[in-house]
Formats: sequence, structure tokens, C-alpha cells
Amino acid sequence: MFCISFALAAIEMSPTMATVVGEPRIGKYLAQTAENSKVKPLTESEISQRLQALPNWNRDGQTIKYTHEFKNFVHAVSFVNCLISPAEKAAHHPDILITYNRVTISLTTHDAGGLTRQDFELAETISKLVSEWMPGNVCLVVEGSG
Repeated sequence: MFCISFALAAIEMSPTMATVVGEPRIGKYLAQTAENSKVKPLTESEISQRLQALPNWNRDGQTIKYTHEFKNFVHAVSFVNCLISPAEKAAHHPDILITYNRVTISLTTHDAGGLTRQDFELAETISKLVSEWMPGNVCLVVEGSG
């Protein structure tokens, strides 16, 4: 019981945001979590409409997926590194599967229990990255930006 009381004593609450004394990143995380919980799943009609604007993306239940084949493993991993900053910036992270030279990207919003505008916005960003990516690209990775 002492540990629980101690932990609760370290949290300061305000109407808009909770922060932990001496740890502002936790307050930012709690605010993002509260904001993400407001994200509503898209309707079937909205999903179909948005999916039409994303060639090469396919729906698999409550997930949209894209697979791209690169020349080799090094190119595949290099491309995946280019996904870090956009995913961190969006505070929305794809599931990524690398099978030698093939990269499969899956997007869903777990907190909303389905597909949301966040998934389609990140899919658009990823599609643009794929179209602009060239072997030898080195992507700037900004750590802790999300």
C-alpha cells in the first residue's frame, strides 16, 4: 500500500493534463493517450473511399497493409529506417515485417479498435516515401521525437 500511495503522491493532476513530478515526458504521454482515445474508427464507406486513394494498399480486417519488394535486404532495412521519423512525428507506429528483401507494413489504431484517419494519413506518408526512396538514401532519425 505504501508504494501505491507514494506513486499517487508523485502525480499532479490538472483538468487538461496529468504530470509526474520531475518527469514531464509522462505528462506528455498521458496527454497523447487521452487525445488518441478520442480518435473514432472510420465507417465502412470512409474506409473504402480512403483506400481507393491508396494504390497497392489492401485491407485485411481492421488493418491496411502494403508490401514492397526491394533489391536486397540492405535496401529493405534502409527503407524501414526511413519510417522512424514520420511514425514518431505522427505518434502512430506501424507493424513492420521484413522478409529478406520484402517489407510489409500494417496499420491499425489499436486504441480505437479499427481503422482511423491516423492510419490513412500515415499510409499516405509511407506511399510518398516509397515513391521517393532510392537505394543509398540515408534518412535522418530523430530519437525521442514522439
